[in-house]
Amino acid sequence: MTVTPTRQDPLSPESSDLLRTARELVPTLARNSEQGERDRRLPEESVKALVDGGMFKLAVPKRYGGHEASLRTLIDVSATLAEGDGSSSWVVSVCNSVAWVVSLFPERAQDEVFGADPEAKVSGVLTPSATAERVEGGFRVSGRWHYASGAWHAEWALIGFPVPDSTGRIVDQGMALLPATDYTVEESWFVAGMRATGSNCVVATDVFVPEHRVLSVPKAMAGEYPPQRTGGALPRSAFVQFLTGAPLVAPQLGLGRAALDLVTAKAADKAITFTFFEKQRDSAAFQLRVAEAAQKIDTAHLHVHRAAADIDAAAARGESLDALGRLRARSDLSGAVGHITEAIGILLTAHGAGSFADASPLQRIWRDSGVGARHAILQPEMIKEMYGKALLGVEEQISPLV
Repeated sequence: MTVTPTRQDPLSPESSDLLRTARELVPTLARNSEQGERDRRLPEESVKALVDGGMFKLAVPKRYGGHEASLRTLIDVSATLAEGDGSSSWVVSVCNSVAWVVSLFPERAQDEVFGADPEAKVSGVLTPSATAERVEGGFRVSGRWHYASGAWHAEWALIGFPVPDSTGRIVDQGMALLPATDYTVEESWFVAGMRATGSNCVVATDVFVPEHRVLSVPKAMAGEYPPQRTGGALPRSAFVQFLTGAPLVAPQLGLGRAALDLVTAKAADKAITFTFFEKQRDSAAFQLRVAEAAQKIDTAHLHVHRAAADIDAAAARGESLDALGRLRARSDLSGAVGHITEAIGILLTAHGAGSFADASPLQRIWRDSGVGARHAILQPEMIKEMYGKALLGVEEQISPLV
């Protein structure tokens, strides 16, 4: 059984094709998931399958041969891939979210990244963990950036850095595009879950970055993009919310569905130890747990899809979401991850201690979901506080990521 959320909005033919392709890739990703964990990077067979299926150009502008898909489609496709492997979904959704950021840059930078190869993969870390010097025509940048998901497979990296003026005074926070020839990848990703994402450290030393490959983070968050930008509505999406919904939340939806499918599939054959139930499915207590988990997974989908609908609709109108709308979207997305975490915990308990056997895919789902849910941008209590302040008209801000 595959649990598929009901869509209230009609799918475009292109979205239907992308979802169909993603569904066809699930068996390959699942088959390679153990190797990915051992190697701490995606297996080449999986990467090739994802490239051949067009999964790395979901958010690439159409003028370069990309799909320029809506946030809702990107979320649904990424969630489907996660049913096969959480790490594969994470890398695909991160690379696409960074590809979307590239679409905000001047067209000269976009041409350099996607002009020759619309399948170009871009990893990204916006944390300004670097030093920079303004020079003629741009900047010289040095730094170390954790954690660059998909860095092993990327041709480019998007990195954050503090922007100095000619005197060295920091005047802005920027993000810059570096070709893979300008940096190295240092192995540092030794973690409990999402192991195959290869979210290692990108290292660059005294690299020249031309002005056209630099964009202001505050201006991007405010929707102030270069005037030469062309294309459809997608680049007008809310910045922080897009970068949360696509890479961080979408994989969680698929992991929740995969856990539910596994537990319900085994329920007809697995007994409940120390009881007279020869089949878990016959126990009312088990039925209640499965229903509760399914309800939480459904709730997560509803919140994520509401956020995506708000973001996509505003972009299509050429408008920016107001502060309350942006914070509601962040609350929807962060809260959805919490529902998935709770649902997977319920399913692990219902299924029993065998969930944690190395041979069980459930333990990898649990680890992948648990690591992904702790991403710093999700911080549920902080987001609730921000949303509560907005609802009550309290002007005090505790984060720039509104």
